Amino acid sequence: MTKYLTEAIGTFFLVLTVGCTVIPGAPGVIAPLAIGAILMVMIFAGGHVSGAHYNPAVTLGAWMRGATPTADVVPYWVAQIAGGLAASMIAIFLVGLPKSPALVPSVAPAFVAEFLFTFALVYVILNVATAKATAGNSYFGLAIGMTVMSGAFAVGGISGGAFNPAVAIGIAVMGLVVPSSIWIHIVSELLAGAAAALVFRILHPSRQA
Repeated sequence: MTKYLTEAIGTFFLVLTVGCTVIPGAPGVIAPLAIGAILMVMIFAGGHVSGAHYNPAVTLGAWMRGATPTADVVPYWVAQIAGGLAASMIAIFLVGLPKSPALVPSVAPAFVAEFLFTFALVYVILNVATAKATAGNSYFGLAIGMTVMSGAFAVGGISGGAFNPAVAIGIAVMGLVVPSSIWIHIVSELLAGAAAALVFRILHPSRQA
């Protein structure tokens, strides 16, 4: 149960930070930096408990890589989505709904953007947080947080920059993207998580990698 609570808490603060920085759109607030930073510190806080996935696509990739037990996959997903939904409600309470219309992403560019940066995210996580050669390193949280920050800067205006099905659901609830586009995020992100795991296995053929 501690693992699932950790996943819910980490995802909660990730989505809450997205909402509280993006919805107001205040001058001087650099949302991608805040989002990458909160992800980094939550990973450092919870990595030793649950692996600090905070993302269904990461859980899928870690499971395919052999770093997450099958029994944990669905409970992780439930905890992550529940944490994200709770954070969405709190963010709306704190800062209200967006004053600008929700983003209506173009299907093909948004799909490619979400796929590529989710792939990058899961690829980085598998290499810095599950590989034997990098075991015990002190930089894994920074590497992961910076990957999300970079993706948000690069393609946030194209797709919303979720790279995470739980975040995608959260930004739809908060009115940042239209709910009808969420399938783009969920499908592309889960495919990207699976692709990253396959690439990791190709690059690290040994089961002990």
